[in-house]
Amino acid sequence: MKAGLFAALLLSLGAEAQEIVSVPSRQGVTQAFFIAGMGERKAQAVALLYVGGGGSIKLRLEDGRPKFGANNFLPRSRADFIRNGVVPVVMDAPSDQLGGLTEYYRVSEQQSEDARAVLAALKKRFPGLPVFIVGTSKGTVTAAYVGRALGGDIAGVVLTSSLLTPPRGATLVGFDYASVKAPLLFVHHREDSCEATPYAEAHRLSARYPLISVRGGKPSESGPCEPYAPHGFYGKEAETVDAITAWMLKKPYRREID
Repeated sequence: MKAGLFAALLLSLGAEAQEIVSVPSRQGVTQAFFIAGMGERKAQAVALLYVGGGGSIKLRLEDGRPKFGANNFLPRSRADFIRNGVVPVVMDAPSDQLGGLTEYYRVSEQQSEDARAVLAALKKRFPGLPVFIVGTSKGTVTAAYVGRALGGDIAGVVLTSSLLTPPRGATLVGFDYASVKAPLLFVHHREDSCEATPYAEAHRLSARYPLISVRGGKPSESGPCEPYAPHGFYGKEAETVDAITAWMLKKPYRREID
């Protein structure tokens, strides 16, 4: 795509319209993202979703249809966001980070520039709707730093399965949450056994910030730091997203999910 051009591909799949969008963000760099279709649901808010792991969903077209890695908790739960009236927008890695986000990029101004370009596109596409930043696992590092940089331009930040201990790489250890001007919500599974995301640290933060605590679900089918485990709210996706979206829409929400 030529710099300065906005490219979008609209795909009608039955009653659901989905879009792969790419916008210029930095010099010579484009940022792609996926917008899920709402079907007959009226959109009340937008959730910009940052996945964990390397941060790349490998967004592409195959046989005229959008394809991407959807195992992560957030893209896996996009139907639950839609059901609650929230447009799920799944971020891919920018064009200069397609091999996976570097630790430096996750905390850099470059990342914030890419997010600003996406936010501007979303505000044109969904005028008047509040936009929330949501991250899970390693994506919480991205979400926190982007949330701080975007200030009052966003409606809130949701951090799920947050990286709260320093085993390696970028984490949220020492991050100044008070520097995030938008409302902040933590979501954590009580039985998360990933060493980087202990529930006890999330519970400690609940003295200052709202926390949704989750318990139970399906037996793990992946490692403790992977999506199909308590770390990824496996078997509790719908209830967890119901609570998150209720918080977004300023409705009563469950703080304890059993």
